[in-house]
Amino acid sequence: MQHRSEVEAADALKVAYEQIRAEIGKVIVGQDEVIKFVLISIFSNGHCLLVGVPGLAKTLLVQTVARVLDLDFKRIQFTPDLMPSDIIGSEILGEDRNFKFIPGPVFSNIILADEINRTPPKTQAALLEAMQEKAVTAAGVTHKLAKPFFVLATQNPIEQEGTYPLPEAQLDRFMFNVALSYPTFKEELQVVKNTTGTIDVAVNKQLNAEQIIYFQQLVRNIPVADNVLEYAVKLVGKTRPEGEFATPQVKRLLNWGAGPRASQFLILGAKCHAVLNGKYSPDIEDVRAVAKPILSHRIVRSYHAEADGLSAADIIESLF
Repeated sequence: MQHRSEVEAADALKVAYEQIRAEIGKVIVGQDEVIKFVLISIFSNGHCLLVGVPGLAKTLLVQTVARVLDLDFKRIQFTPDLMPSDIIGSEILGEDRNFKFIPGPVFSNIILADEINRTPPKTQAALLEAMQEKAVTAAGVTHKLAKPFFVLATQNPIEQEGTYPLPEAQLDRFMFNVALSYPTFKEELQVVKNTTGTIDVAVNKQLNAEQIIYFQQLVRNIPVADNVLEYAVKLVGKTRPEGEFATPQVKRLLNWGAGPRASQFLILGAKCHAVLNGKYSPDIEDVRAVAKPILSHRIVRSYHAEADGLSAADIIESLF
């Protein structure tokens, strides 16, 4: 996939994004913000955590994205008895009396980790290692994963009995933490119309793996002005109660702030958001547009914030 210039390539990414949104919209009603952040995380080579009650089309969304992008897709249902080998694969004794590696479902382009908090930490860690290293190690041999590689994990925010909440260090591996809300009355009406009849909607493939890898590199190549870089790093610094930029309000409302990975993701996300909106370099508005889903799972609220009824999003909003 060749373009005469990066400006032309950026324009091509914007057009492709709009076509992808249109194709996904044939199947998924509403959820515009969720779709936007899922696509930004794919083009930024990140991963996404979706938090929402059952029945909000999380699985259908990921399946549709995989079909539109012409990528391999695997769904892993996380359960308390799931073992690391069920995800990464295992070695078996072949007919020739030699051990051979049988790849698990993680060897795919898009992985849906359904209810990731339902499986013990040992199995969570196996997937999260694959997310970070883009490779798995079995019997001392490292196996590279397919490119592009994207994990979309889901969590049910209601039922916490018998779950294993992801530790902060593992939550930090996810670029975005996106909350799904219930559809509006009109959206739900459309969903019911679409899903209770005999109509089977076909979606058209818009990109392939090679083109996505190209666009991921393009996003990294986008220039960023120093004032935007400083704004992003300072915004993350404001979340740290012991940091030099912390306000008295932050010291009262937060116990822990975001780490350096948040600054990296803010810039990557802002670059991608800028291109998808027809700009060739991000500005402060692009940083703000991606800040909430990037920072919300990286800050730890104090009991003061909980007593005041302030969500992570409310606190982040106050930092702008």
